[in-house]
Amino acid sequence: MSDRPDIAALLAVMRTLRDPEGGCPWDIAQDFATIAPYTIEEAYEVAGAIENRDWAGLKEELGDLLLQVVYHARIAEERQLFDFADVVGAITAKMIARHPHVFGGGAAVESAEAQSVAWEELKRRERAARPAAGLLDDVTRALPALLRAEKLQKRMASVGFDWDSPEKVLDKIAEEAREIVEARAAGASHAAVEGEIGDLLFVIANLARHLKVDPEAALRVTNAKVIRRFKWIEAALAEEGRSPAEATLDEMEALWQQAKTRAD
Repeated sequence: MSDRPDIAALLAVMRTLRDPEGGCPWDIAQDFATIAPYTIEEAYEVAGAIENRDWAGLKEELGDLLLQVVYHARIAEERQLFDFADVVGAITAKMIARHPHVFGGGAAVESAEAQSVAWEELKRRERAARPAAGLLDDVTRALPALLRAEKLQKRMASVGFDWDSPEKVLDKIAEEAREIVEARAAGASHAAVEGEIGDLLFVIANLARHLKVDPEAALRVTNAKVIRRFKWIEAALAEEGRSPAEATLDEMEALWQQAKTRAD
């Protein structure tokens, strides 16, 4: 028998940490709500390790994320809601049900894109079988706003509420941008301007969806590009014995243009 650690060992560690008699006071004090932010953070750290191609780090981050699942399952077990085995059973059943072409003798799926379409159709049927609810009701509020916008758009598109070309979305982006300018010119309130900017971001997310671009991934790429370019500016100024705070905007803009060709 292998002596490699398995999930039972991790479950035992969590039981000990949560034990009212001799466990860790911090771990005992936690509940679903207090642990949820850590769960979100760990998921992003997994994505970060993948983006950095840090495979040793990925192993560690996956462990941290798994701990979050174990943590929530332990709290649920203490409340007699469900346990870790129920979590495993539920996701196993779901994956089998959503892949009939693999496990159920269903028609073959020819491509990853076709599978995505089939997956969404299966989820639509699952929603239809539940008690009556709005189409968008179960798109969780806890998602990052940009990702949630994309999911809301996909859900509405599934019933035909969607633009039929990227060009029409681009026209809408121009319209929303003009509305921001008009709102500011009219002396609109901060809340009104905020709403107009939100409208613009929502439509930009829609354009990304139409062009089959992940908006979160696209923004991460741009964030990384901005960091590279600004570091180049910092290095260029450091050679002159200066910092960005000591440079003029025009100087930094000129360096930015250089960085676009030298730092990318």
